[in-house]
Amino acid sequence: MTDLSLTPDRSRTTPWHAIPADDVAGQLGSPEEGLSDAEVARRREIFGENALPEKRPPTVIEVFLRQFMSPLIYVLLAAGIISLLFADFTDAAFIFVVILINAVIGTFQEVKAERSATALQQMLKIYARVIRGGREATIPAEDLVPGDRVALESGDRVPADIRILTTRSLAVDESLLTGESHAVRKDPEPVDANLPPSDRLGMLYAGSTVMTGRGTGIVVATGQHTEIGQIAETVTTSETGKPPLVLRMEDFSRKISIAVLAATGLLAIIVLGQGVPPLEVFFLAVALAVSAIPEGLPVALTVALSIATSRMAGRNVIVRFLAAVESLGSCTLIASDKTGTLTVNQQTARVVLLPTGEEISVTGAGYAGEGEILDGAGDPVAGSVRDRVESLARAATISNEAGLERTDAGDWTHRGDAIDVAFLALTYKMGLDPAGIRQSMPSVAEIPFESERRYAAVWYRDGEEVRVAVKGAVETVLPFCLTMTAGDGRGEPLDPDRVQEEHDTLTSRGYRVLAVAGGRAEGPVSVDNPEMPPLELLGLVGFMDPIRPDVPDAVRRCRRAGVDVVMVTGDHPATALAIARELEITDSPDRVVTGAELGDPEVSTYSEFVSRVQGTRVFARVTPLQKLRIVEAYRESGAFVAVTGDGVNDAPALRSANIGVAMGSGTDVAKDTASLIVTDDDFASIVAGIEEGRYAYDNVRKVVYLLISTGFAEVLLFLIALLIGLPLPLLAVQLLWLNLVTNGIQGVALAFEGGEPGVMDRPPRRPEEGIFNRLMIEETLLSGVTIALIALGAWHWLLSNGWDEFAARNLVVLLMVLLENFHVFNCRSEYLSAFRIPISRNYFLIAGVVAAQGIHILALYVPFLQDVLQVQPVSPVEWVTLLVLASSVVVVMEIFKAVRKHRPPAHQTGYGVG
Repeated sequence: MTDLSLTPDRSRTTPWHAIPADDVAGQLGSPEEGLSDAEVARRREIFGENALPEKRPPTVIEVFLRQFMSPLIYVLLAAGIISLLFADFTDAAFIFVVILINAVIGTFQEVKAERSATALQQMLKIYARVIRGGREATIPAEDLVPGDRVALESGDRVPADIRILTTRSLAVDESLLTGESHAVRKDPEPVDANLPPSDRLGMLYAGSTVMTGRGTGIVVATGQHTEIGQIAETVTTSETGKPPLVLRMEDFSRKISIAVLAATGLLAIIVLGQGVPPLEVFFLAVALAVSAIPEGLPVALTVALSIATSRMAGRNVIVRFLAAVESLGSCTLIASDKTGTLTVNQQTARVVLLPTGEEISVTGAGYAGEGEILDGAGDPVAGSVRDRVESLARAATISNEAGLERTDAGDWTHRGDAIDVAFLALTYKMGLDPAGIRQSMPSVAEIPFESERRYAAVWYRDGEEVRVAVKGAVETVLPFCLTMTAGDGRGEPLDPDRVQEEHDTLTSRGYRVLAVAGGRAEGPVSVDNPEMPPLELLGLVGFMDPIRPDVPDAVRRCRRAGVDVVMVTGDHPATALAIARELEITDSPDRVVTGAELGDPEVSTYSEFVSRVQGTRVFARVTPLQKLRIVEAYRESGAFVAVTGDGVNDAPALRSANIGVAMGSGTDVAKDTASLIVTDDDFASIVAGIEEGRYAYDNVRKVVYLLISTGFAEVLLFLIALLIGLPLPLLAVQLLWLNLVTNGIQGVALAFEGGEPGVMDRPPRRPEEGIFNRLMIEETLLSGVTIALIALGAWHWLLSNGWDEFAARNLVVLLMVLLENFHVFNCRSEYLSAFRIPISRNYFLIAGVVAAQGIHILALYVPFLQDVLQVQPVSPVEWVTLLVLASSVVVVMEIFKAVRKHRPPAHQTGYGVG
């Protein structure tokens, strides 16, 4: 290969669109057999990885410094500085230690979450089909280098800037670059060098999406040297918006902060009126405010969502946006695709129906050429029947773009469309060799399959004559046919009504039915625009895509959880109904609506369209625009909709849905549009995601419950003590210590709580519902009042029985630690008794409680901490007495839960369509 002195600058600045395609191949040194491995390695050294520039993740130091950017930290820093000014070095040192520990905890959690998100993002790979060393291979897009030859088809994301070599009805969505909403029809002919990207018809740009057709081309620029790479350099320097859930929680935290600061200001005025020195009042107010404000809530929230994200990844669901974890738990309706989601997505030809009425059975399943072709008596086909089935198989193989081969290890590998692969499996089962058939009957012209056209045709040379093989939807192929193959192999007039009746019978049995036809070309064949001659129907083939084994149970779980399931598919209505019956989605034909019956949403009035949608459980033969409007109609009706999809045509609905769920085997554009990606294409994984979303939301509530109730208890304790004339129950430094022990350790540990078994037996929450509902308010008030009164009662009793304030406070601070140690177990469930939740559900929480108590006991014996916290060791009897007293907060909350469960549940009713 000639040394072309390739450089990134040349790759970026050369007007490849103005150079003829053949010359581009020569200039880039790109032979028809593709680049060799050695040349690929050389070029990768020059150009680097084909990856867009990414925003540099923050360093650990930057994350650490960011922990200090908080109004609460500013207050603590001010308190520490004032302590230094007043020579109170002990309190100042402790305050700075508290700030440092909080910063370390926040840094650890943020760095861990960042790394988890990065690891998950690496799972979202884009692949490209290339020719290298004379063989076709599928490689990660980042491995492409300039000079690689790439093949693209509908739904593919363009992986690099590519100069087009050949096209077949190729149209590309370049709105990401140009802002033009319509797809651009491509042409490999060179254009003027000065034209803008939107007019360079011979180029494909990285990030754009192939909407229709197919094409091949040569990579001319990769990574940051692509057009989109130049834009990405700017994009990666901008800040990313926060998820809505995080914004709501931060707003909630701000409101709580204002309320607590107002309350502590009032307390400060009261204490000043009692003659307490101003400096002591200042520290008291600051400490009480910091103790009561849930400043650890954003970190705990991120931890809870990050944990849920990791757990969902373990259940085959990749979360692209953290907020989608919690949002999925709010889902009230799933508009599910059928193929590959409810079914296994391994189409299998199970029946061949010849035009003369013979029904041929096909054994074997999936993408493997192993099985038998049996007649009505169960014997292998023979004679004229075999000849006619063989003719059908040959035509289906010729009009086929897929590949199916047995490896040396005995396994089967496949590529291409599922139905095409299933046709090839049928050919193998007939004892024929698809590769040999294609080689002996070379293609002359073809019409590739597109969803709008719904058939594929190939003109091929059979000896001295040119024939055509066609396969596709029965309603599309049948009008092309004038005759059908008779029992003796000759053609006889077609009876379309009878064929349609046989087709309907097969679809009612759950088969997907395609027609195969053939004919002789009439006159010269135009490669660019071949004309279809009169065809002869060779037969119908029924395919079965079996339902996934775990989907029926998953649909039943959705129903118990108040989540409705409707099917939205492009399949025939009879096929869709057969699957819906098996899944118990519906058994009534009246609840199946086709796209034609649904009408044009742009023509119908909105109310008419919505009325057609309501009550429907299966939508069949719908267009992309109709699917989008169906989703909008459900959302308008109050549903929180999750939509599944895998194709380019699903992108509008995925974008419009509350939650877009793409299939892992789907197109790049579908995965890019969705919030979640199901790696195994399984509907049951979506249901698992809903379950994890509910777990995540429950954990957010549990953390909020813990932090707000303990903060409320501390404020209430001080307020009542001051109002009844008692001394301050706790010192400022002791409040800071409590804040570190409870919020710093137990709050984060609670975020690791495992899910409650009954979460999928409850209706979904309303999406607009805030964190605080009636149940949360009741439990927060009751537990806060209980903790405050127990501590206040102990403080009053100790002082009344002759204990000095130092000794009494020592016991009260230990009592508060114990109360909050016990209370965290109340927070493990809003519904269940603490004694019914197994310890194994959250070993982190057990470790956190032990650590919190152990650190405080250690402080009682360490001289430095004794001086700082004003504490001293307690006797075993005192510790056990306080332990028993603190356990009463569990007793109170257990009684509340026991009484409340006999009331009608306060859950909202989930949205459903019947």
